[in-house]
Amino acid sequence: MMTGDQIEHLPPRVDRRVAILQSNYIPWKGYFDLIHDVDLFVFYDDVQYTHSDWRHRNKLMTKQGPQWLTIPAGHDLKRLICEVEITDQSWKQRHRSIIEQNYRNAPFMKESKSLLDFLYDNPITSLSDYNQRAIKHLSDMLGIRTQFTDSRLLATSGRKTERLVDILEKVGATHYISGPSARNYLDEPMFTEAGIELVYKEYPDYPVYPQRFLPFSPFVTVLDLVFNTGREAPHYIWGWREQLSDG
Repeated sequence: MMTGDQIEHLPPRVDRRVAILQSNYIPWKGYFDLIHDVDLFVFYDDVQYTHSDWRHRNKLMTKQGPQWLTIPAGHDLKRLICEVEITDQSWKQRHRSIIEQNYRNAPFMKESKSLLDFLYDNPITSLSDYNQRAIKHLSDMLGIRTQFTDSRLLATSGRKTERLVDILEKVGATHYISGPSARNYLDEPMFTEAGIELVYKEYPDYPVYPQRFLPFSPFVTVLDLVFNTGREAPHYIWGWREQLSDG
């Protein structure tokens, strides 16, 4: 992860694509597609925590269809994401057991033991620290070379769009890659005034892969893809598009 000092000494911007997003629990493949699209990914965890959201839960594919796997982070909304602490660590072994039972016959489950060790054999109590560590590790496994930093390392000001633009200016962004739902609340002229091109990420219809249970669902944790396709996982996220463009 880039430090504040490293950010201050970034070279003059030429073409730097940046995304800013809250950390999620073992996210779906689209989250990693967004990371792959940019040069710098900024974790945005010094904003309000929202309960029953992707911050502390995600879905597994099961015989009964997609099912939630939830970290018991509590219901208190008077916290920032980076302030959420989970003192009861029993959830980690419980989640690991559910995953191992559900994917015991998946083609690449046995070789994923070290990944499960990394995810669930640790003493981390901070939700933000846990999620960020997992996301960076999974990104590395997928061959992503994007740099990471944290908005807490930046002395930013303002609210909503104003603060996003401040972050982007501090990291020398030329392009801001945003999720499509942000169309509903971003103040788009502010990016134009700052000389930053705003691009909305459009998530494609990703290729179907050999999922263990039917009907197929794309909206589950990336772990489902990893356990079922192994080293071919990047192909099902962005590799197929690169092959189409080459052809």
